[in-house]
Amino acid sequence: MATTTEKEQYQKNIQLYQPKRAVWRNGAKAFLIGGFICTLGQWLNNLYLTYLPFTEKEAMGPTLATLILLAALATGLGLYDKLGQFAGAGSLVPVTGFSNAMTSAALEHKSEGLVFGIGANMFKLTGAVIAFGVLSAYIVGLTRLLVKMLIQS
Repeated sequence: MATTTEKEQYQKNIQLYQPKRAVWRNGAKAFLIGGFICTLGQWLNNLYLTYLPFTEKEAMGPTLATLILLAALATGLGLYDKLGQFAGAGSLVPVTGFSNAMTSAALEHKSEGLVFGIGANMFKLTGAVIAFGVLSAYIVGLTRLLVKMLIQS
């Protein structure tokens, strides 16, 4: 059995051969690309508010739908994967990352047909996120209702 000093020496030796992680550079790339995606979303929102008869609340739906559509198209063309390799989590955190996950799962199984391929496997990666979101919304809504009822009584 190896002693503690042998384990420590092994860890020191193995560190020489492990690649150095560029944490600051990767963080900066994720910040910039994520910020760009959010800036694009804000620009689209301002565009809809300026040229269409939407309130701020109403403009969020078309803004999100446009971002989801753009991410799905970029995924289909193979561009979003390159962006994800460059930006890391910066491209995954916004709603575009969710769209990319759904679209890439659908594209992977398109050869199996529309129903059993795309329809059955589209939510393979994102199903847990949707389930958690629905459950969380239910719990928050129920809690809000109960608090409101307690305050009124």
